[in-house]
Amino acid sequence: MASPSLDAVIHPTDDPLPQAGQPILELRGLEKSYGPVLALKPSTVTFLAGEVHAIVGENGAGKSTLIKLLTGVIRRSGGEIVWQGKPVALATPQEAIDHGINAVHQEVVLCRHLSVAANIFLGDETARYGLLQKREMNRAAQRILDDMGFQLPAEAELGSLTIGQQQLVATARASLRGTRFIIFDEPTAYLTRSEAAQLFALIRRLKAEGVTIVYISHRMEEIFELADRVSVLRDGTHVGTRLIGETDDAELVSLMINRSLDQIYHKEEIPIGKPLIETRNLSGKGFEDVSLTVRAGEIVGLYGLIGAGRSEFALSLFGRNPKTGGEMRWKGAPIDVSSERQAIDLGIALAPESRRDQGLALNLPIGLNLNLPIYDRLTKGITLSRREEAEHADRQIKDLQIKTPSRRSLASSMSGGNQQKIVIGKWLNHGAELFIFDEPTVGVDVGTKAEIYRLFAKLLKNGAGILLISSYLPEVYELSDTLHVFRSGRLVGSSGFHQATHEDILAQAIGV
Repeated sequence: MASPSLDAVIHPTDDPLPQAGQPILELRGLEKSYGPVLALKPSTVTFLAGEVHAIVGENGAGKSTLIKLLTGVIRRSGGEIVWQGKPVALATPQEAIDHGINAVHQEVVLCRHLSVAANIFLGDETARYGLLQKREMNRAAQRILDDMGFQLPAEAELGSLTIGQQQLVATARASLRGTRFIIFDEPTAYLTRSEAAQLFALIRRLKAEGVTIVYISHRMEEIFELADRVSVLRDGTHVGTRLIGETDDAELVSLMINRSLDQIYHKEEIPIGKPLIETRNLSGKGFEDVSLTVRAGEIVGLYGLIGAGRSEFALSLFGRNPKTGGEMRWKGAPIDVSSERQAIDLGIALAPESRRDQGLALNLPIGLNLNLPIYDRLTKGITLSRREEAEHADRQIKDLQIKTPSRRSLASSMSGGNQQKIVIGKWLNHGAELFIFDEPTVGVDVGTKAEIYRLFAKLLKNGAGILLISSYLPEVYELSDTLHVFRSGRLVGSSGFHQATHEDILAQAIGV
């Protein structure tokens, strides 16, 4: 097998691509129903060859349904799909791939125990006399990765890479499977700034090659940086398509959620109380010499690039990683948190960065997830109170507006925004006082963000404190009463609400 380059593999069929700007895929009255429920109402959208076409909308707006229809995972209930002027069925994933339609999903669905090269060529392996030609595949994969600008080792085991790096591998694989039309679903959710830059460079290169890009993201700045046009879905309905130069954040948010932009980052003035947790020169794995305080009624934000030490600091507060120096105080008294159980008993809660891997039991019901921290309270002797179990779960489902038909539904069946609400809800059941939120709005829409921010206000009014870790600067900037900047495991800057500019904060984080 010769080592292919990117140019050699993105157009595998003999059929020429349409000229740039001409229709490549048309949805005519496309719809999908599940019994009486319309998940996607009749929608008519045209995608043009060589464009970046963004799709935005809240969770539940129909974006996931649209992706599944276009990739052959589910069959449409009505309407027509026209590919390069001819009606097509797109009844199976293989049919979609044969046409050159591929997707890169938010959650990586590759084989963690295999090498990067093996994942790239999965299903298209090179063999001779029944034996895999691993060296040949490694060389070919490395050439492809280098050609794409991805700084990744082809021979490394996929599971040894960060989630963001795994996402780039998934992108490489999708781009090599005859791509004419590629869908990116929240591709930068777990990427560093450097990795996102590599991805954007590839997207622009694919566009220049005539490939059509469908870009789904909740990050408005990415939409305006990359897209030529943007379509908005709301409640399963296509409510409009705009040229990117003829719209703005305010119009898109209004189309998505019927609320204005200034309602998203609404921040209430809440009296700040006494200190809950204090650290003095605290050091541990991945961070050192960190001194800060979180008080009741206060949001303390931690900003920095990926790997700056923010999450490692939070894990030490939660007892997952031991401290190696310095001291901690809880409500004024010295403490030494040596286990997660001890942190939970104190009243410290952690909503981790990866809610699917660390925050939820995905294959268990929503109700069980919500009650996980309090089953000792629901049990008398060896008897579990089913009535109390149901009451606690149903209350959180109602209060947090978790969209589910039943507390018995599996957590894995929920959208990203609803999964985040489950993680938060279990700690509300527990009655924690210090909430550590690590990237709480990754992969959720602007409407769900607004709900989470309102929940923050509710927690603060009840006397809790919040430690907010986010790589999304507008979020920590608009919500934090005190904002600390991490770089290389150390605090390098601190400021009060709106006391520093975005430019100052970024300069501190980058080190310029």
